[in-house]
Amino acid sequence: MSNNEDYDTKCIFLSGERQIDWTNPKRTMPMKRKWLMYGLTVSICSMMWLTPATAQTASDFKLKASTAESSNSQFTITLSGEQIEDLYAYEAKLTFDPEKLELVKAETDIEGYSVSAIVTNGEITFAHTKIGKVKGEKGNLDITTLTFKAKKAGSSQVKWTGMKIVDQNLKSQTISPNLATSFMKLFSDISGHWAKADIMAMVDRGVVSGMSTDRFAPNNEVTRAQFAMMLAGALKLKAGSGNPFKDVKKGAWYEDAVKKAYAAGLVSGVTADSFKPEKPISREEMAVMLVRSKAYALGVKPETLKEGKLPSYSDQSSISGWAKFSVSVAAEAKLMNGRSAALFAPKGQTTRAEAAVVLKRLLASL
Repeated sequence: MSNNEDYDTKCIFLSGERQIDWTNPKRTMPMKRKWLMYGLTVSICSMMWLTPATAQTASDFKLKASTAESSNSQFTITLSGEQIEDLYAYEAKLTFDPEKLELVKAETDIEGYSVSAIVTNGEITFAHTKIGKVKGEKGNLDITTLTFKAKKAGSSQVKWTGMKIVDQNLKSQTISPNLATSFMKLFSDISGHWAKADIMAMVDRGVVSGMSTDRFAPNNEVTRAQFAMMLAGALKLKAGSGNPFKDVKKGAWYEDAVKKAYAAGLVSGVTADSFKPEKPISREEMAVMLVRSKAYALGVKPETLKEGKLPSYSDQSSISGWAKFSVSVAAEAKLMNGRSAALFAPKGQTTRAEAAVVLKRLLASL
């Protein structure tokens, strides 16, 4: 580097173990030592940063997702600015949940040079600079676009936490936008389904899950074991030790959930020693489990809950004697409705979508 070079045009980014001279971006110089902080640091003639750049405020910036929800795993987040005065270089920081999202790429349409995004423990750092004696960007513009991939169904959030901006005179300013935007990855088989919102609400709370990463199977029947597991998750039941059921085998995927639900008094067997875990649950069985669950959560006995008058279902006589009180309480508490205005369908099987809906109602009632 010659002595007569104009240092005002120099712009140095520190990235990993290499130093880049922006007056000649192809020329790199090995660092003499590793930097203690791994990650991307923008250092643009740092001795000149003592004077603030033309003031921008957090309200000048916007953060938005390409869509609020989709069954497609990929979506984009755009960082934009309004009435920008002089944007020569910048370093943006964002946070996300790495268990839910994966960063695919980060890019900008602004002319200049970008350093590849650094991702560390759920924080993204992306930096870009123009090169040479040119003016900074002005007006309304998209600053950066990030493409993410959702790893599983459910809601995720991206937050824009920091923004360091540098003007054409190499004066800097640091802003905390504190902006956030959300995206919901839907199961491919519930788009347009009547229970979509309730299903996804229960997915986000960890109460229900998909049959695979892409399918929820909303119209599949729910077994007694599956519903016991949903209740155990919804109420965050503690471990139970009792298991009088011969057909709940040790090591079965539902063993722990059935033991928890049984210990809490939410479920009982079809007989004294048989639970019938793979049997589809009937609507009247579900009503009984829901009412017991509500009583457990409130710390009262089921028989103390308010019993209401059942609507005039034409099939009331088909409700088993052991289930009539629970069906009445479930109707009064608006935990369950009839299959139609005229029918309760006590012996009818329940779908996975219906199970998600009643569980949301149960939690809302608490």
